Amino acid sequence: MIKLIMCLTRHPDLSRESFQDYWQNSHGPFFMKNIETMRAKKYVQSLTVTTPLNDAFRESRGLQADYDGVAEVWFESEEDLMAAMSTPEMAKLGEELLADESTFIDHSKSSAFIVREREF
Repeated sequence: MIKLIMCLTRHPDLSRESFQDYWQNSHGPFFMKNIETMRAKKYVQSLTVTTPLNDAFRESRGLQADYDGVAEVWFESEEDLMAAMSTPEMAKLGEELLADESTFIDHSKSSAFIVREREF
């Protein structure tokens, strides 16, 4: 099992609350409606909590500003993800996903990468 992790920063025109509302109530259902086309096994949204604890972690370690949320998309394998990405349906869906993401995500301040989970 692999995961696509996306660390998301909201579009500059949105408050964190507006970003999280759109992400949960519009993008999330759109994503889930198309999860089979992507061959994804699981989709998780982790919404950043506004708390002084985040400021304390950032200041004590010299960290960058926090993201507004983290998305996890689980796939069976790299090969399965690549096979899904090569279909005409996924090419069309990829364009739709990017267009939707662009309404609430600042891609220039966000990050995405593939990971393999290791539990201790």
